[in-house]
Amino acid sequence: MSGAPFLSLVIPAYNEAQRLEACVRALRGHLASANVPHEVVLVVERSTDGTLELARKLTEGQAAFHVIGNEAQIGKGHAVRTGMLAARGEITFFMDADLSTPLEEIATFLAFFDAHTDVDVLIGNRAHAQSEIVKSQSFIRRKMGQMFNAILRAIVGIRVSDTQCGFKAFRRPAREAIFTRQKLDGFAFDVEVLLLAEKLGHRIADLPVRWTNAEGSKVHLLRDSLRMLCDALRVRRIVGQTMRVQP
Repeated sequence: MSGAPFLSLVIPAYNEAQRLEACVRALRGHLASANVPHEVVLVVERSTDGTLELARKLTEGQAAFHVIGNEAQIGKGHAVRTGMLAARGEITFFMDADLSTPLEEIATFLAFFDAHTDVDVLIGNRAHAQSEIVKSQSFIRRKMGQMFNAILRAIVGIRVSDTQCGFKAFRRPAREAIFTRQKLDGFAFDVEVLLLAEKLGHRIADLPVRWTNAEGSKVHLLRDSLRMLCDALRVRRIVGQTMRVQP
């Protein structure tokens, strides 16, 4: 492919050696029939299982695949920001390496963007009445997730009902405006991203998705929930400072 792609897919990866091959194979197969110029940006945080070496091996000679190796394991927010700032597409998605939301949903999101030119940010909503949850999280994880989102709405004032679904898409102007300002490195970065989108005047919409809980989550139930809560308490201040510094 020559020239800038229309579609970019950003995938953060940390210790994903066990499922990276299946992920890359699925991406290659799905995008082979895509009727738009595309790229895949794999951002690998420093791992202990050879994820970076495997990513480079699996994508060798594939012009549409770009592998970025971060020198340290900083956090998902940092990995996603790295990929979003490197992406070149007019529409850019970020999604998890486990592909818990299937790649077929990309076409649905692109069609929605095409039909709703006023929408700048489009997110998957697992809580949507029309979403299909093929395999649910455990009862405890599900309830803690619901509680976390309720706390966010109360503390941060964000109107999104599912901030943590790892399937989000952005038009290029929104992506550039948001991710040049975004700062949080941990799992609560989604909250900052969405609050920045609201503060910057970008319209956010959500869609139902098909979603399957994947085993091997990198989120530690108690430790990371406490970290996300602490970050949530910081989000309004961080976003306020960012907006004052970068109007």
